[in-house]
Amino acid sequence: MHHIEIETVWRFHKEGSPQTAVVMLGVLNEIRKTGKLTNAAKHAQLSYRHVWNLVEQWSDFFGVPLVETHRGKGTVLTAFGEKLVWAGERMQARLGPQLENLAQELATEIKPFLHQRPSVIRVHASHGFAVSKLRELLDREPGIGVDLRYVSNQNSLVSLAQGACDLSGVHLPRGELRAQGIRACREWLDPREDRVISFVTREMGLMVKRGNPLDISTLEDVVERKARFVNRDHDSGTRLLFDQLLALHKIDEAKINGAQQMEFTHAAVAAYVASGMADVSFGVEAAARQFGLDFIRLLTEDYFFVCKRAFLETEPMRRVLDIMKGREFQQGVASLPGYVATRTGTVDTVKEFLESVGSNAT
Repeated sequence: MHHIEIETVWRFHKEGSPQTAVVMLGVLNEIRKTGKLTNAAKHAQLSYRHVWNLVEQWSDFFGVPLVETHRGKGTVLTAFGEKLVWAGERMQARLGPQLENLAQELATEIKPFLHQRPSVIRVHASHGFAVSKLRELLDREPGIGVDLRYVSNQNSLVSLAQGACDLSGVHLPRGELRAQGIRACREWLDPREDRVISFVTREMGLMVKRGNPLDISTLEDVVERKARFVNRDHDSGTRLLFDQLLALHKIDEAKINGAQQMEFTHAAVAAYVASGMADVSFGVEAAARQFGLDFIRLLTEDYFFVCKRAFLETEPMRRVLDIMKGREFQQGVASLPGYVATRTGTVDTVKEFLESVGSNAT
C-alpha cells in the first residue's frame, strides 16, 4: 500500500521584492524545547553550521533576531521566534487531520491504477490520539490498507448505515449525559446486523495554562473569571458534548468569552491556549499534556467502534482485532495521558452494548 504525506511549507515574501525565506519551524521548535542548536541540527539531519546559517538568514530576512545565545544557558528563541513556532504548532494541529483526509482521498483515487491491491478497511471516526495510534500500527501491516476519514460522531454512524465505511467510531460520555448519547446512537444502530467493539476510555475536561493562573476548576469559573475561551467546531462530537455540559449546568454560551472562536481538533485548541491566545478550552487530557497545559477533569468518555456482523468474519477485521488486543497497542494507549484500554477488541451485540453502557453510566 502506498502512503501519501502532505506537508505545509512556510514561505515568506517581501512586498515589492523577489526575496523569499522558507522557514523550517521544526528547527525553531527543537531549539525552543531543548535550548540547543546541536539538537535542532540533529533533528533536522543537517550540520550545525548549516542550521546556524539558516537561522541567521531568517533573522536577516525579517530584520529581527529569532534566537538569542546566552553563555552557559544555551540558545533560546526571541519573542518573535516564539510567535512563529506557536503559529506553526496551531497550524499543524488545525490542518493535520484535514491534510490526512486529503492524502487518503488521493491514495484511494490512485489505488486502481497501481498493481498493489491490498484489502482496504474504510474507517470513519472522530479525531483522537488512540485512533491515530491504531492507524499507525495498521499502516505497518502487510496486505492491509486503511482509508481513515475524520468525521463527527453522528456522521460516522450514518456512513456505516449507508455502506460508506466498514468501521465507525463512536464516543459516549459517562454520567448524566450518557442517556442523551445513547438516544442519538440508537437511531442509527441495527440490532440485527451491527456489532460493537470496545476500544478505549478517555478523560475530558478543561485545558488551562500551566499553574492555572486564573484558578479555574469548574465551567462556572470560566464565566465568572471572564476567561478567554476557544471552542471546537459545531460538527465535532466534543462540541456537542460541551454544549450538553453547558445545558446541564444551566450556563448560557453567550456568557462565555470567546465561545464563537473555533478550532477543529483537540490538539488545535490546546495549542491555542498554550500559545497564549486563550486562557481555557475543553478537550482530552492527552492534548493538554502534549502542550504542557494543566488539566481539570470533568468527565470520562467511552470510545467504541461499530461494524457490520459480516465484516467481523473477514481476514482484515480479524487482524484489526488482533492489533487492538496486542501488547504494542496496549502499551501505546497506556502512554497517552488520560487514556485507558478498556475491554479493547471485545465484541458485543447492540443489545449487549446498550445494556452495558446503560449500566456503566456513572
